[in-house]
Order: sequence, then C-alpha cells, then structure tokens
Amino acid sequence: MKRCVALLIVALLPVVATAAPSATTQREISGLMQALEQSGCRFQRNGSWHDAAQARSHLQRKYDYLLKRNLADTTEQFIDRAASRSSISGKPYRVSCPGAAEQDASAWFQQQLRQLRAAGN
Repeated sequence: MKRCVALLIVALLPVVATAAPSATTQREISGLMQALEQSGCRFQRNGSWHDAAQARSHLQRKYDYLLKRNLADTTEQFIDRAASRSSISGKPYRVSCPGAAEQDASAWFQQQLRQLRAAGN
C-alpha cells in the first residue's frame, strides 16, 4: 500500500509542478499587459526608455520564462518578479505617462491591478 501511494505521488509530481496560474490570474496579467500597451506611457529599464509595445514584449518574455519555472502563480508574483525590476541589474523599472509624474513600475502595475479588480476583470 505504501508503495502504491509513493508511486502515485511520484506520478503526480509533474502535474503539480507544471500547474498553470488560475484563470483569474491569467486574465489579470493579460489585462495588465493590455493596459500597458494601450497606455501611451514610456517604460524605462536599465536606463533606456522604451515605448509601451516594446515594454509589453519584454515583459511577455519574462512572464513566459517565469511560467516555464512555475514562478508566477499570482498576479502579484508577476508584478514582483517580472514587471518591477531588471532581473539582470536589479534596477527598478520606471513608467512615465503623459500628464503624470514618473513612477516605479511596481506602483504603476499595482494601481492598474486595483483598477482591474475594481472593474471586476
């Protein structure tokens, strides 16, 4: 009996390890990416400014990397691990939007997430 349980656990490990984020998390992250791309904001990483489409593309690559390693189970983890700072230099990303003060990307994404959740998305 113990052997059967152990085999079952071993057989299920790959399923557990490759579990995708919930549908809600996926929808929220998609909403954040869409909000960024449609924002008209500029995105700074490692001292260089990029337009919103370039920023979205970069963050999508980082998100895909995290998904492969099961490191983005929540929207907050996505913001913290992909959208807040450079994984190479550790420098915070910055966002500059028309008519608004420049701010850390983490704060910008947290605000966008609050708005998505308030809207029920």
